[in-house]
Formats: sequence, C-alpha cells, structure tokens
Amino acid sequence: MNGYKHIEETIGHFIGMRYKRCVEVGYGGKTIAASIIQQRGGSVLCIDIRKFPAVPGIRSGIDDITQPNLRHYTGSDCIYAIRPGIEMMPDLIALATTVRSDLLIYHLGCEIYQDGGETIDCGVILHRYVSLEREER
Repeated sequence: MNGYKHIEETIGHFIGMRYKRCVEVGYGGKTIAASIIQQRGGSVLCIDIRKFPAVPGIRSGIDDITQPNLRHYTGSDCIYAIRPGIEMMPDLIALATTVRSDLLIYHLGCEIYQDGGETIDCGVILHRYVSLEREER
C-alpha cells in the first residue's frame, strides 16, 4: 500500500469514527481522508490557500488561516491538517480555540510543535493540540 495513501486512509477512519463536522486545512487537492470521513457519515469542508480542481462530492473552499474567515470553521467539531507547515501551527491552534473545535495534526516526519499536544496512536501518530470535551462524545 502506498505510504501516503495509507496515512490519509488511517487518519480518515480515525476521524470519521469520532467526529461529524470536519474541516481539513491545507488539503492540497488530496481528498482521501475527507472521502473516508464522508463515507462514515461525517461532513468535511476542504480548505486551502489556493484553488484546486473540484472533486465530485467533496466541498472545498479557499481561505488563509492567518486571517481566517470564521464562517468556514464555526460549528465544526474537528479541524485537522495532514503535514501542515510548522509555521501554520500557531494559527491553527488559535483558530480551533476560537471556534471551539478539536485540532488534530499529522506532522511531517518527527516534527512537533511546542509540547506536541496529546499524542494519539491510531496506526499513525496524530497530535491533538486543542481538545474540547463535548457531552455528546
């Protein structure tokens, strides 16, 4: 199995089993995780700073997380990013905190930000930097 595809599939299954309204930040036109989350009954909005070709059945939009349009993220229970640049981390944490959403990150290589947040081994290593306990979970 392709390494990156395996990573994205594993993340999609983990998130899809736990969250219902998700936003993927910096998706880069790759929608493997988002498709799996949707197959599991969740909704996903894929956001990037630039436009990518439309993928049937996947909602996407353009936004800059350094100056985010909060309407894209408000109401989400999970914001996630797969291999974001480390420079994006302060903005991702601030955004998730502002809209009261969990933040899950799959880092590139052994990269972590600050203390690394809560480490989750779901078959790949995720880092939960913002975790807001909800009564429905």
